[in-house]
Amino acid sequence: MKIRKAVIPAAGLGTRVLPASKACPKELLPIVDKPAIQYIVEEAAQSGITDILIIISPGKESIKDHFSPTPALEERLRQTGKEAVAQQMADISHLANIEYIYQTEMKGLGHAIWCAKDFVGEEPFAVLYGDDVIISDTVPACKELCDAYEKYGKGVVGIKPVPLEQISRYGSLKVKPLEPNIFSVSDMIEKPAPGKEFSLYSILGRCVLPAKIFDHLENLPAGAGGEIQLTDAMKLLAQAEGMVGVQYQGTRYDMGNKLGILQADIEVGLKHPEIGPELREYIKNLAKNL
Repeated sequence: MKIRKAVIPAAGLGTRVLPASKACPKELLPIVDKPAIQYIVEEAAQSGITDILIIISPGKESIKDHFSPTPALEERLRQTGKEAVAQQMADISHLANIEYIYQTEMKGLGHAIWCAKDFVGEEPFAVLYGDDVIISDTVPACKELCDAYEKYGKGVVGIKPVPLEQISRYGSLKVKPLEPNIFSVSDMIEKPAPGKEFSLYSILGRCVLPAKIFDHLENLPAGAGGEIQLTDAMKLLAQAEGMVGVQYQGTRYDMGNKLGILQADIEVGLKHPEIGPELREYIKNLAKNL
């Protein structure tokens, strides 16, 4: 079944990047000249997604503003001869059909996804984590997952290997190879204690889920951190019928992490047509004194 809906959880408080996120949602922090969440919405649109639900919290209305039409700005840009920029602004509001819902209680990612139940209905849907920008020079990561769902008919998680010393910050999957870069997933654990991990593969930023995930979320008790963990619901799904793991090709940037933001700015900046060459020379000169 073709995936046409996506959910982007973006209600978190951004405490890891304070004070930058005190007044500006971390999802709007720029990577060079484009806010992080725009990269995520563009990835979804490029993957064939037509309908997107962004889950926000009170105070994050500026995310709505970014994707809303701006006719006055566009007209002003055209009057000053900046037609290309005006068109770029207009295109932002036409990336997809975007809806919004508030998560008024911070009860975890699982609770955020539960808030999307009415939007999803009975369809499978993609989840693109609001902290994770994934940039690919080939196929969008979300598209890789959607293709796997259509092929295997099971829930799909986007995975990457994680260093052993970091696995306790993420989750660990019990995997078995199916084909190159694609695995069967039969079990998982959120933030495993040392020695309790299944493997060094972890879910990083993307998944495609059947609507039955809501059956597992409905009565799920609080998990790690006292929150409703989406991983715990996916664990039940994996144990009951199996899931598929796709080691996607793109590079993931953790935009809820100060170092991740800097890495994204530098690496994307180096490829930027306007500033790339100058940035490269600046870094080369800077490196001489490191």
